[in-house]
Amino acid sequence: MGVSELFWSASLDEWKQGFIQNQEHYICLLCGDKTEKGVIYPVDDMFYDAEKAMKIHIEKEHGSVFDYLIGLDKKLTGLTDHQNRLLRLFYAGKNDAEIQKELEIGSSATIRNHRFVLKEKERQAKMMLTIMELLREKDQHAPVLITPHKAAKMIDSRYNVTQEEEAEMLEKLFPEGTHRKLKKFPLKEKQKLIVLKAIADRFEGKRKYDEKEVNQLLESIYHDYVLLRRYLIEYGFLARKADGSEYWKIL
Repeated sequence: MGVSELFWSASLDEWKQGFIQNQEHYICLLCGDKTEKGVIYPVDDMFYDAEKAMKIHIEKEHGSVFDYLIGLDKKLTGLTDHQNRLLRLFYAGKNDAEIQKELEIGSSATIRNHRFVLKEKERQAKMMLTIMELLREKDQHAPVLITPHKAAKMIDSRYNVTQEEEAEMLEKLFPEGTHRKLKKFPLKEKQKLIVLKAIADRFEGKRKYDEKEVNQLLESIYHDYVLLRRYLIEYGFLARKADGSEYWKIL
């Protein structure tokens, strides 16, 4: 199961702590790194068990779970840019007067109103979560849809694809298998998403690639590697430095 699948299937408590566990490992929900149970890990001249080592990993690599989640695309968080800035300041421990000055807000009552609106969103989110949990217990006919990747920049109807439909699309577009040549690059948005997702799986999660390596990998899949590269970045599967010197898969 990929990082996105683990992330979206995790419980609220698991999201808050940033990792899940199975019989053998603790697994970071933010990047997929693992620590093995029963192993002692050296960190900065100290030794920690697997669970503590995972918590240290999250702090060192991601800052905090809050920092990671608040940095996700607004399509995923449902927050406006202004709400995002406010939440960051609230989390940093700023009081209303300090926030009023930093954001140049004319009245502290405005900040209180923002707090009220955010609490309303929280109540609505809890209500929706409860409703969907209860529905899941009763709805025996719900199709299993593909999971959006965490860096998805466009969460819309193009993700309304069942796993069976995904398999059919991939078989049609990669007749020799998803690790071989792409027959043609599709124009339909749903098919485009499925193809890009399959291509992104060929990139190693923790590796940094230079542009030549990216081009070579993509050209082995499809002759128009520039088109693939552009869409992989546009759809949030790959990221790169501004000067194009490094590329990496977004987990």
